[in-house]
Amino acid sequence: MTKAKKMIEQSIPAQSLTWNMYGAGMENIGRDDKPELFDIPQPKDDQMLVRIDAVSLCFSDYKLILQGGNHPKLYGRDLNKEPGRLGHEAVLTIMKVGRNLQNQFQVGERYAVQPDIYQNGMSTAYGYTIPGGLIQYHLMGKEMLETDHGTGLLKVSDKMGIAEAALLEPWGCVWAAYTQRRRLTPKEDGVMWIIGQPQMSRNYTFTNSIGRQSTVILTNVPSALAEQIRGQCAQVIIRDNLNISDYQGLSQELTDGNGFDDIVVLEPHSAEALNAISKLIARRGTMNMMGQSRVGLVDADVGRLHYDYIAFIGNAGTEIADSYGEARNRCDLMPEGVAVFVGSGGPMGQMHVQRAIEMANGPKTLIVTDVNDQRLAEIESRFAALTAQNGCTLYTFNPTTAKGTLYDFVMMHTGSDGADDVVVNVPNAQVMKEAATLMNQNGMLVLFAGVPNGTLAPVDLSDVYLNNMQYTGTSGLTIEDQRIVMENAVAGNIAPAVCVAAISGMNAAKEGLQAMIDSKYPGKILVFPQIVDMPLYGLDELKDVLPDVAAQLGAGNTWTVAAERALFAAYGIETEECAA
Repeated sequence: MTKAKKMIEQSIPAQSLTWNMYGAGMENIGRDDKPELFDIPQPKDDQMLVRIDAVSLCFSDYKLILQGGNHPKLYGRDLNKEPGRLGHEAVLTIMKVGRNLQNQFQVGERYAVQPDIYQNGMSTAYGYTIPGGLIQYHLMGKEMLETDHGTGLLKVSDKMGIAEAALLEPWGCVWAAYTQRRRLTPKEDGVMWIIGQPQMSRNYTFTNSIGRQSTVILTNVPSALAEQIRGQCAQVIIRDNLNISDYQGLSQELTDGNGFDDIVVLEPHSAEALNAISKLIARRGTMNMMGQSRVGLVDADVGRLHYDYIAFIGNAGTEIADSYGEARNRCDLMPEGVAVFVGSGGPMGQMHVQRAIEMANGPKTLIVTDVNDQRLAEIESRFAALTAQNGCTLYTFNPTTAKGTLYDFVMMHTGSDGADDVVVNVPNAQVMKEAATLMNQNGMLVLFAGVPNGTLAPVDLSDVYLNNMQYTGTSGLTIEDQRIVMENAVAGNIAPAVCVAAISGMNAAKEGLQAMIDSKYPGKILVFPQIVDMPLYGLDELKDVLPDVAAQLGAGNTWTVAAERALFAAYGIETEECAA
């Protein structure tokens, strides 16, 4: 054992402070509003002992606090008998390694947690099913290291600060929102349904990818196209002259009710028909619309856009294959464009705004909305230096206090063209519906906030095939998303810790949770478990209580690695040990 490793292991105390969760409600977090002390166990051969260096509090924990063991990820668990623990946005340092893991992990290495994991197809997320990071030390084993997609840990660059590393998880979710999650080619060995209309005059072709299908169902498809498809596919089923009332039965018969992997609609003629057809798209399925006329508003399932990654694609030509692929279906913000961020005054919304400001060749005009004037003022202050540095213009809008409407505001700043991109951070179908009206004909609507599957919002799908309008959404992240954020942070393309608004030590973590629920601070709250007695402080309070730390904050009162070092020094913790 090296001297450094020996020093790390010798620094392990006998006991660890822990904020366990024993049921629903804030009153069931900890005992008598305090963390508990538990003995620190020794790791077994397939385990390692880890030290939690920082936890970023997340509003998604609020649902867990409200529901307790009834939360979907806890599967009816009795928390009084088997306590849980919050804290899924965490960074840790390895303190001891069991014999079977010593070729994979080393004492002193730092890792960020990727909490959105699955084992045998079941979600077992860290901070939910697996007790999370509101603890000073805990054991980690197969529950995190042997998942369906490998280990749930990402080794952190030694060029990153602790806070930056803890924020890789929420930043990874933001990054994932602009990473293509939709399937944009017909599914190999899938089931495709092509729906035409009687007596169509246009000659449609499908010259690419159709041979991948195991089964193609044809409904009122022109004879020439039908012959082309018969020559390419193993199984072709003809079901002509169906009524809307027949569609659900067709899906039940041929897909066991799971929906069609790909649907092609030739010359859509009614919103009612598209409503019914769109409900039969399988998870990660596509609906490809080919037409030249409008059908009116369609009640789209905005929940499935977010959670099931269904894709609405199309074109106004006659080649069906032209609708597919990355070239026609973008997922990132329009270069040099206008981007509107709806309901984005909170921590995650601010991350979307910051990414847009800092991205190379990103939007030049940003409009941020929120119903809280204090949050909007904070955004203007916090991002002033960034927008000036990157040549962007940022406007804020509060729909509850402004004289005009958001629609009028957007049109005023776009010459009545509408925005290129609209990102929605509010889980509300009515807001999503209104947000869709803010786009130009080639715009993209990103549904970052999720609403339950089955939530409908009327949108104009005609612009998808007539003008290449995009509707997209994402849920969760992968460890690769976190890796990309880390690489961008190390390269200086993004400063992850700009979103930090408050910090606390271990004893004040519960107060931090309540402050998060109450939206007390206009940004992320970070808990440093190794600092025990530090109260909860907003960064603007540090000048009075920790002036040496405040002196190291960045422009706009933003968190920095230098401020982090000063914080640990102020509490007598050597930075080198915390970044071992």
